[in-house]
Amino acid sequence: MQKQADPMTETSRSPARSPGRSAAAAGEGRLLKQLATSLELRMLGLALVIGAVLSLLSPYFLTESNIFNILDQSVVIGILSIGMTFVILTGGIDLSVGSVAGLSGIVLGLALKDYPIPVAILLGVLTGAGVGLVSGILIGYFRLAAFVVTLGMMAIGRSLAYIFSGQTAISGFPSDLSSIVYTDVFGIPTNVLFLGFAYLLAWGYLTYTKGGRTIYAIGSNKEAARAAGLGVLFYSILPYVVSGALAAVAITFSVAQILSVDPLTGNGMELDAIAAVVIGGASLYGGRGSIVGTLIGVLIMVMIRNGLNLLGVSPFWQGSAIGSIIIMALLVERLVRARSER
Repeated sequence: MQKQADPMTETSRSPARSPGRSAAAAGEGRLLKQLATSLELRMLGLALVIGAVLSLLSPYFLTESNIFNILDQSVVIGILSIGMTFVILTGGIDLSVGSVAGLSGIVLGLALKDYPIPVAILLGVLTGAGVGLVSGILIGYFRLAAFVVTLGMMAIGRSLAYIFSGQTAISGFPSDLSSIVYTDVFGIPTNVLFLGFAYLLAWGYLTYTKGGRTIYAIGSNKEAARAAGLGVLFYSILPYVVSGALAAVAITFSVAQILSVDPLTGNGMELDAIAAVVIGGASLYGGRGSIVGTLIGVLIMVMIRNGLNLLGVSPFWQGSAIGSIIIMALLVERLVRARSER
């Protein structure tokens, strides 16, 4: 006969886990899984790795002056990327931000000849917001493809920049304009402080307001958002207005640094902004991404460019290097995400 196992013996061999210990283990497992799947943490880890490698390759990378240089270089692309984040979260794209920035810069330069600095800046920002409004209406109300509309606006904006400027650079701006860049508060440049404030404001809006939740909902499922009674039309147009206005704000800081502007100003900035947002984890299909991830993406791009300059890499090779790193980062992210969702 087969000997039956003694229940008491089996119990002594495998003591039952206490409910408290099981709950704690489950909670710890969920926390670890959340940390492992947090895109922002992975991108932050990548940024730290890039920083560590560059600091080993160049003794000048972690110096105080270079750190402030990195922050200063992050301002223009960082401000542009906020607007691009809003657009991409809705499932759209804005290819016109570079041209809008150039056109707004030309309007700013022309206005500075006849108006005070605050009025000239306001006219430039209204120009950018106006172009964004036209794009948003065509995309949100008439339901035209965002890629086609903003591609057309990119051509129009660059053409108008040439026409308004007379195909020449505009300079001779009042030196007071540079104060928005070269003054500081407690040792921090004002343009860097503005960048931090802009990201804090955008994060608060996307995280805690109905408008921010509506933008995410539109990107996730526009028809479901419309059926839920959300303001789909308004919040489909708003991101393009924000993107255009912030393009004008970004170029204002650039113009303030060099006190001149030309029709080619802003050329290619749209690619940098899109790349920064995508590196930060936003989905080009909409509905996924965060302003924190975008900020990390901006820092990653700027650190790479800065490090390549310190290492003396030719500008002709820098595009290839940055493009390769972007593709590798996205590939690794896709593989890690697919593995974590199994």
